[in-house]
Order: sequence, then structure tokens, then C-alpha cells
Amino acid sequence: MSSNRQTMIQQQLEATLAPISINIIDESHLHAGHGAKGGHYKLHIVADAFAGKSLLQRHRLVYGALNNLMNSEIHALSIQAKTPNEAG
Repeated sequence: MSSNRQTMIQQQLEATLAPISINIIDESHLHAGHGAKGGHYKLHIVADAFAGKSLLQRHRLVYGALNNLMNSEIHALSIQAKTPNEAG
């Protein structure tokens, strides 16, 4: 189930933000037993779409891209969003 969720997350981010790189780390096993329906993920994403955007604006772009998954497939999401220049 988890890899299916990661695939859904990746597909939606690719369709919306056209990232140069994306890494989704499933941390759900660290939070087992507290009754969350969705998974816990750490996201590292590099995209031109983040250029000139504040941290809050970048996070809003990511959450907007994943909106339909946030209440069902994703319980928690840690985001590191960078531009290609910032990623080096």
C-alpha cells in the first residue's frame, strides 16, 4: 500500500510542479500504532516552480498539488522544497 501511495504522490507532483528531482521517504513505520489512516512522508523536491517563492508559498504549492490525497492517503508530510540553484 505504501509504495502505491508514494507513486500517487509522485505522479501528482510531477503533473503539477514538473520537478527536476523528487524523493519521497516513507516514515510511516516510525508512527505505527497511533491510528492514522494515511502515511507519514518526508518529501525532498527540486523544481523551477519554487523560484522567487517564500517557504510558505512553496509549501502551499506542494499541498495544493496533493490536496485530494491529504485527508486520505497522507497523514503527515515534511517538505523540503528547493529551486535547482539552491539544490546545487
